[in-house]
Amino acid sequence: MPIDDLPQAAQKIAGLLANVNKLGGFRLKYRISAGDPQEDDAAALSVELAGPDTPLLTQHNGELLRAFETIAAQVLRLDQREQTLVSFDAGNFKALREAELKMAAETAAAKVIESGVPFAFPPMNSRERRVLHIVLREIEGVETASNGEGRDRFLAVYPAGKTHLPVASQAKPRFGRR
Repeated sequence: MPIDDLPQAAQKIAGLLANVNKLGGFRLKYRISAGDPQEDDAAALSVELAGPDTPLLTQHNGELLRAFETIAAQVLRLDQREQTLVSFDAGNFKALREAELKMAAETAAAKVIESGVPFAFPPMNSRERRVLHIVLREIEGVETASNGEGRDRFLAVYPAGKTHLPVASQAKPRFGRR
């Protein structure tokens, strides 16, 4: 379901970011723009963040950037499946991360094809798993599957026709306490 009133949604996000700057002590500038509805992967609203505190957003694999996306989706009362309608980026982090994921996928596929042993990526969010699935779908000789639940969901790469082989996720470092 698309966001019905993009200007109003953009105002809500601007208000959220103004409060983050004021109350959180951040020094961030932001630009909010509407996505292209003709593109399948385009977010309805894109938020580009910049400023002296940009490195804080991209540390730890962009955890804070994703947290801002989650909070914005909640402010807009989006269903969990609709969270991709709002996209935050800083310092071209997402494009760089996508390139990194593509290289990792190609390397993993080569290892799986050569060894015949499945490979598991560490747990990651659904957007990153989707990038891996798309890249690996184009490589002959491998198949993919997402395994695990919630924050521990990970992508596994299998030799073609051998998705029955056991595979365990790599450990993902956790920040803070559970």
